[in-house]
Amino acid sequence: MMNNKNSLRLLLPLAVALGISSQAQAAITIYEQGDTSFSTDGMINTFLVSTEEKTATETKNQSRVMMGFLPNWIGFNFAKQVDDLKIGARSSFWVTINDSDPIRTQNSTHGFTDTGIDVRQFYGAVASDWGEVLIGKDFGLFNRSNILGDEILLGYGQTHTVTSDAANVSFGNIGTGYLYPFPVAQITYRSPVMSGFQVAAGVFDPNKSSTTSEESAPRFEAEATYNGEFDQGSYKVWLGGMTQSSKEVSGGGKVDSNGLSYGANVKFGGLSLSASGFDATGVGAAGLGNTVTSDNADVDGHLLQASYSFGKERLVLSYGKNKGGTTPGGNELDLKNHAVAWFHKVNDNFQLVAEYDKAESDSKEVRSIAIGAVLSY
Repeated sequence: MMNNKNSLRLLLPLAVALGISSQAQAAITIYEQGDTSFSTDGMINTFLVSTEEKTATETKNQSRVMMGFLPNWIGFNFAKQVDDLKIGARSSFWVTINDSDPIRTQNSTHGFTDTGIDVRQFYGAVASDWGEVLIGKDFGLFNRSNILGDEILLGYGQTHTVTSDAANVSFGNIGTGYLYPFPVAQITYRSPVMSGFQVAAGVFDPNKSSTTSEESAPRFEAEATYNGEFDQGSYKVWLGGMTQSSKEVSGGGKVDSNGLSYGANVKFGGLSLSASGFDATGVGAAGLGNTVTSDNADVDGHLLQASYSFGKERLVLSYGKNKGGTTPGGNELDLKNHAVAWFHKVNDNFQLVAEYDKAESDSKEVRSIAIGAVLSY
């Protein structure tokens, strides 16, 4: 029989990852009796942001109070040991606070109160010594470790892709280093961790290339990770991939979407060095959940980061870049972002953040300064 605490972590892989590299946290237990437990976790973040957008013809300066790269969320977790099986479930509800202006939200029915609740996780899982099977809605595997390893995940990031007047989150490094592993219905198997090595593979609800396309097979995604330690340090390497096909019922047009994601992280003392990247065809600006684009449309990217932690402080340098387009030979997805961030950990549940970003494309340059706070439990 597995240890309850270890198996609960296995059942909540993303919740643990969002405990987040620099700020490990534990859920609050609401009920625990015998082999059954129920807990909750959450996060609230808010930033004061000053943005300057420059194009060839105009400059726009915008100041806002809004959330950062991650939406605010509340999550609920269930776990129960039944003989040699650990049964678990997670639901999480992600909420935008950027709803103060009906011009931005474009919601005449609800006016000032369009909170944009997004159910990104709603899944159950069964785990034992043979591994774990997850069923339901959760984040994808392709580019998963890329985004979860982002040193500014709890920060702000670039708004070049969505503009400073967006009613939702900033884009972090989506579009400047990785694609987004959109939450989607899936059946995923994760192997036990064997000497630091783990494999995850699953079938996912496919994305369509048009309203009249057919997908005769689900999308397949997989990721392998390896974690190791050495004197005063540790390392992690990963490799992921995905493939799916979408075909028009009439006309025979077909889009094959394929991708490879990879990366490595080394920690030594207070220093952390990360390098990750991806190469994909037939995906949109943010990934498959954004849109399935024309066949042979290529986009690739990489993200290089260094951070140093000392006492309650963590300093981050980040450079990310995407290149490619949504059509063969296209380059409208070319974008790079430079970022500098400072995180001050007040305690395990509260930290302050200051961040500067400069995102550049051929058509626009966006500079932003964000100062904010993150509360978590």
